[in-house]
Amino acid sequence: MKKTLSAIILIAVFGTACEQKNEGSISELIASGDIKAIQSKKSEMSKQQKALEQDIALLDSVINANDGNKKFPLVTTFTAKTQMFEHFVELQGDVTTKQNVLIYPEMAGPLVKVYVNEGDRVSKGQLLGTIDDGGMSSQLQQFKTQLALEKTTYERQKRLWEQKIGSEIQYLQAKSRYESQESAVAQMESQLGKYSIRAPFNGIIDDVIKDQGTIVAPGGPGSEVFRIVNLSNMYIEVSVPESYIVNVTPGKNVKVHFPVLNETVESKVRQTGNFINPDNRSFTVEIPVPNKGGKIKPNLTAKVQINDYKNEQAILIPQSIVSENAEGEQYAFVASNVSSDNIAEANKTIITTGKTQGDYVEVLSGITSGQNVIQEGARSVKDGQQVKILM
Repeated sequence: MKKTLSAIILIAVFGTACEQKNEGSISELIASGDIKAIQSKKSEMSKQQKALEQDIALLDSVINANDGNKKFPLVTTFTAKTQMFEHFVELQGDVTTKQNVLIYPEMAGPLVKVYVNEGDRVSKGQLLGTIDDGGMSSQLQQFKTQLALEKTTYERQKRLWEQKIGSEIQYLQAKSRYESQESAVAQMESQLGKYSIRAPFNGIIDDVIKDQGTIVAPGGPGSEVFRIVNLSNMYIEVSVPESYIVNVTPGKNVKVHFPVLNETVESKVRQTGNFINPDNRSFTVEIPVPNKGGKIKPNLTAKVQINDYKNEQAILIPQSIVSENAEGEQYAFVASNVSSDNIAEANKTIITTGKTQGDYVEVLSGITSGQNVIQEGARSVKDGQQVKILM
């Protein structure tokens, strides 16, 4: 290398001397006016120019080879380390409740009284409305009066019979009339109770469908009087692809996000279906939803994340730094042999990846904890290339 430098210096000195000598001869040549001589001189100088350009290129190569401030590709790195990794199956479903029912009348007649309004909280058995019983309540009162008389007669005959007074047939007839009237009263009370509309469970009156004074009757669609909903027993039912049947089981953690409410709640898988739908190859999963604030309503759209995989000693790297070669192998670059001035060697390493979550992918093999993984600049470096790590 020293001989090369000496030769280049000699070339440069010689070139400078020739340039000074030529300045005088060129002036004299121009002054002579000899066109042929001038053209000949120009041709000679063009050849000299090309030779000088080659010498300059040689000088540049030597400078680059011996320059202590050589520029290296700039990269950033992070240290691979083990951490908790949880993978979630992301699905969408609607909120529903098993206690969301329409209440129908059992008897026909005018709706004489409505006791509740929309939004009212009611308890099981609470009276919601009354239908005109057509005078049945008056008949019941008469039946009760007759029952009281039959009871008195029966009790008197019973005392006489116990005292051996009167005949047995009189006692048995009185007993039969009393029990028959008692049964008639109970039957009429049961029949009269059908004119009262009551809440089948604790809940909220979602809709008062029929107004007071409306003629109602038992039947199908169109004869509903109230809608009652229990918002404390809500759940989401989602269809999960059959490939997750082993990992999505009762008790698995679930994150439920409601985009409209901008709220997220924590829950667990309560129940999984025992049937694979042949149309979409999926099974159903039931997820209870706590609804303390009462904001969650039936049919509300929810985004569900079910935890199907967990690794407490996972190594995660950004998906953006993973490349693939012609053989279909995935690889990333690690920085090794890091010097005191942060100069390192970029080494390609073949990796095996696992599950992904967001912008990160799990590395199953190829990268170990403590290695410096190249992040920024990973797509532009080459295997074995020297790089400078930015701190």
